[in-house]
Amino acid sequence: MLAVFLKTLPFFGLIGLGWLAARSRFFPEEGAAWLTKFVFFFALSAMLFRFAASLDLAALFDLRFVLAYLTGSTAVWAIGMAAARWRGLSVPEAAMEAQCCMIGNTGFLGVPMLVVLLGERAVGPVLMVLTIDMLVFSTLITLIIHASRSGGLRLRTILPVMRGIVANPMILSMVAGLIWAQMRLPMPGPFAEFLTLLGAAATPGALFAIGASLAARRLQRVAASGWLSFAKLVLHPAAVGLASWACGVTPFAAGVMMAAAALPVAGNVYILAQYFGVAQQRVSAAILISTAASILTVPVVMALIGQT
Repeated sequence: MLAVFLKTLPFFGLIGLGWLAARSRFFPEEGAAWLTKFVFFFALSAMLFRFAASLDLAALFDLRFVLAYLTGSTAVWAIGMAAARWRGLSVPEAAMEAQCCMIGNTGFLGVPMLVVLLGERAVGPVLMVLTIDMLVFSTLITLIIHASRSGGLRLRTILPVMRGIVANPMILSMVAGLIWAQMRLPMPGPFAEFLTLLGAAATPGALFAIGASLAARRLQRVAASGWLSFAKLVLHPAAVGLASWACGVTPFAAGVMMAAAALPVAGNVYILAQYFGVAQQRVSAAILISTAASILTVPVVMALIGQT
């Protein structure tokens, strides 16, 4: 357990360094926003393209894996939705809380950390988790909120949602990489070195940006946010683990899926909450609490699955 903790500690140390730099105002708030933009549009996209360009569709798509992750994640999403509705929250608020329960920081934390810790074999499962989260659940919550507020779904509402998802740099870079791989195009040496150099900035940049963004968050609505953090860090990996066993997912892929599910609440959930004006305080606090707690919970999950 100690060995696993020590392996993950440098990653969380970078998050802590970003938090300290922003908290002390050495690193300004607008600096964190620009660093996040650089990582999102350039460094992480280069990393994802390079990973995807070395895969084939068979390595990325495994029906049993997809079914297991969808089943476990949907179950946790439904629990979060039901718990929120039981507390008397509106449908948009309940949907946002449900999103917190199962959308992890796979892009900024999972891809850099899990691939380093678990090796190149983890690339396919991690990218599949990221793809499902963005294509399925991000679309789901957007449509639910639009439908709830406008009394139903209309084509003029759906089309902008679809355009936004398709234009996501992470989706575009993965698709472009897979097309490159399927066409069996050679990777010129200078281009490969360019991608490696740019992609190498994704890990420290993303982790530092996560920490810097946490410095501006405040602990409010602690009870609700604590429940959301528990659902994300404990219920989600347990649910996908059970679903993986039921669907017969290979042990390594199931372990990667559980490790990805054990990641803290993603920052893009707050972006959605802010955009729709729904549950911003709860979501912000859930990101802060779950990220802090994941310093301990992620090593525990990884030790239990024996993947490091």
